[in-house]
Amino acid sequence: MACLMNHDCLRFGVVQVMFFICMSMRVFLLLPLVSQAADPDQVQDFCVAVLDTSTLGNPIINSGAFPCKPTSEVNSEDFFFDGFRTNNKKGENNTTSNEVLFGSRLTQGNVLTFPGLNTLGIAMNQVQISPGGLNPPHLHPRASECGVVITGKVLVGFVTSAGNVYYSKNLTKGQMFVIPRGLVHFQMNVGRKNALIYTAFNSQLPGAVVLPLTLFASNPLIPEEVLTKAFQVDPHILHGIRAKFGA
Repeated sequence: MACLMNHDCLRFGVVQVMFFICMSMRVFLLLPLVSQAADPDQVQDFCVAVLDTSTLGNPIINSGAFPCKPTSEVNSEDFFFDGFRTNNKKGENNTTSNEVLFGSRLTQGNVLTFPGLNTLGIAMNQVQISPGGLNPPHLHPRASECGVVITGKVLVGFVTSAGNVYYSKNLTKGQMFVIPRGLVHFQMNVGRKNALIYTAFNSQLPGAVVLPLTLFASNPLIPEEVLTKAFQVDPHILHGIRAKFGA
């Protein structure tokens, strides 16, 4: 009771309350920044993406979400995707072929090919790899990845950012793997038959940085002296590597 009559005690109490309010407001204001580290959360049942290229400069799209198709125009086909069917032309249009260079073929099921995924924070890929073929070292800047081997025998590996530790294992039918977000990884067919993998991501558009193409086939090209110094090779070796990528 004596403290309640003391102005210093009252002043100290007011300071404590103000400090608590300020810290609470700080956390509240930072919450939107934290949420931007992942795909935007959905605020409705669905938001089928409008992929009109004339809107690609829209800041909403640049933040990871596309405008929604009006609900009155949504139909059942918006929620189904047949792009993984190898005999389907739609699948071919969504396919990145590295068969000549790496012996692999990638078909993407992300928001750009399957607009119904918009705001749901998920995507899938189909990876087909010939015997001895490779899904080359790459990383996904916006998503972690898990996958399952459907057929074949596949060496899956990734390298950590701390200490460059390499983890790998040969997988066969039914075995799963996980790749932490942003880490360099690959899949290689070490069997005698074609391999088929399905991978899933916790982002509607995980992105992919394919290291061989990024380093040796960029547009414009990375300065020669940068790569020869980085890889400790002579220029003629670099020229030979670039030639394989048509650069």
